Amino acid sequence: MPGPYSVQMHDDNHERVTLFVRGRVQGVGFRWWVRARALELGLVGYARNLDDGRVEVLAQGPTDALDRLVTLLREEPSTALRPGRVTTVVTQHARPVAGLVGFAER
Repeated sequence: MPGPYSVQMHDDNHERVTLFVRGRVQGVGFRWWVRARALELGLVGYARNLDDGRVEVLAQGPTDALDRLVTLLREEPSTALRPGRVTTVVTQHARPVAGLVGFAER
């Protein structure tokens, strides 16, 4: 039986997305906020700062939960007290991978 933060791979309703978030998203608690929202939504993956000032978010789980995370990242003004300011979110979709557990700040 999978743990509370793992993803069942046989479910066709699961996918993986990589999000590249641009704006004032480093040094403001943004990765912590993303991690908290992802765990609330039952997603696994990570959020990490990139050298060019963006934050990369890799998230995997149910499609509806991923859609909700993207909405929370893009909405302006934020209804979920998102720190910083997001100007752009670029989304890349992929098939889920096995073995991804938890959600980390990197």
